[in-house]
Amino acid sequence: MLELEALEDNLFRGLSPDDGRQRVFGGQVAAQALVAAGRTVDPGRTVHSLHSYFLRPGDPSIPIVYDVDRIRDGGSFTTRRVVAIQHGRAIFNLAASFQVCEEGPDHQDPMPDVPDPETLPTLAEQAEANRDSLDGAVVDWLVREMPIDARMVGASRLFDTAPRAPRQDVWMRSNGALPDDPLVHSCVVAYASDLTLLDTAMLPHVRSFQEESHQIASLDHAMWFHRPFRADDWLLHHLRSPSASGARGLGVGEIFRRDGGLAVTVIQEGLIRPRGPRA
Repeated sequence: MLELEALEDNLFRGLSPDDGRQRVFGGQVAAQALVAAGRTVDPGRTVHSLHSYFLRPGDPSIPIVYDVDRIRDGGSFTTRRVVAIQHGRAIFNLAASFQVCEEGPDHQDPMPDVPDPETLPTLAEQAEANRDSLDGAVVDWLVREMPIDARMVGASRLFDTAPRAPRQDVWMRSNGALPDDPLVHSCVVAYASDLTLLDTAMLPHVRSFQEESHQIASLDHAMWFHRPFRADDWLLHHLRSPSASGARGLGVGEIFRRDGGLAVTVIQEGLIRPRGPRA
């Protein structure tokens, strides 16, 4: 999915997996846009931040074209803008900044004390244990092989629908070894980070993404990359939602390496719009 086809200078094409989605997963288009941006940057510079907006639902049945604008190549920083296009219209845009490796002051938030990932059940194991109380098609979708191995600390909202405080912790890593290219690891974490941010903002209010009482969609996504990491090693995504209002919810995530180093900070706002009563 991250092997984009180069169509022309600054122009790339990406495909969506055939996994039955009605629209393109937001983490996919963010990851592919970051791949496109990174393909135009000196390999000695790594991404340190990105800011993006989801503009329209993506169509998983056709390719996505990524148009890269080389805004600036400075002495220390490189800036790129990417527009993702389908059916002749922009569905997503991203601005990303890359930096040469430099030394400077160093501090961070501490990593939460949580159980080790090896002690936690996989999503497939939780789905099988709850098969009798779930729709069979949902279970089949959850037990399929997935690109990200995500393990919840505590019960997943998929299986425990009681309202709760908007906080959760998730261990995650790629399902398989990755190449050493730091851009690949950043793109995989960009993909994975979209899995649980809006979900955290929904915890006190909405039982699941399948619930028809609300219209739910990602609106924007921002990431800051602090320290080197590997996405095929365990990473802890520590999530909270400080606010929900105006039919929008805000999710904040801190992604820690297993050794406690804070690797990435993520912030996302999403639409959580109550639907009116059906006629």
